[in-house]
Amino acid sequence: MKGAPTRSIPIAEVVALNGGLISARGEFVPPGVTFASGAHVAVVEVDPWTGTVKVLRYVAAHDCGRVINPMIVEGQVAGGVAQGIGGALFEELVYDDSGQLVTGSFMDYLLPRATDLPNIEVYHAESPSMSNPLGIKGVGEAGTVAPAAVIAGAVEDALASFGVRITRCPLYPWVVAGLIADGLLVPSKQAAIG
Repeated sequence: MKGAPTRSIPIAEVVALNGGLISARGEFVPPGVTFASGAHVAVVEVDPWTGTVKVLRYVAAHDCGRVINPMIVEGQVAGGVAQGIGGALFEELVYDDSGQLVTGSFMDYLLPRATDLPNIEVYHAESPSMSNPLGIKGVGEAGTVAPAAVIAGAVEDALASFGVRITRCPLYPWVVAGLIADGLLVPSKQAAIG
């Protein structure tokens, strides 16, 4: 009993008194929504001949409130970043003109392999939420949202001399190579590169 630690009853007696059944219910409704925040940075290498993008370094700093288990949080963020890198460079649902999914198997749907991923560096910042007793915010989506924008921005920066503007993901090699080729065809950009 809360407040009276000397008053207790073994759980086996509670079960016996209740006919062998134990039931409990509780709920917590926070007074408002909590929001996690963070910043991601990627260093990429782009082969201008093939359009291949390689992520050399990826750093994710995030604030999910109070970190209860750092290893689990780091795994969630790193796994989310791996999923986000997949969306930035490989993964796309493609449909034909009749609406039939044509990337419905792993023969057609590309996923990142371990060799496509850098060592993902995760840094925690803790500013506890005031909306709940644990001070937690959220972490499950922390890694998945940022990578497409971060990698697209890094590729655009790497190819600035070609006048490349990234407007879509995934950045397949043929997409990036096409953007480079388009940049070379514009006379004003060609003179600036020469």
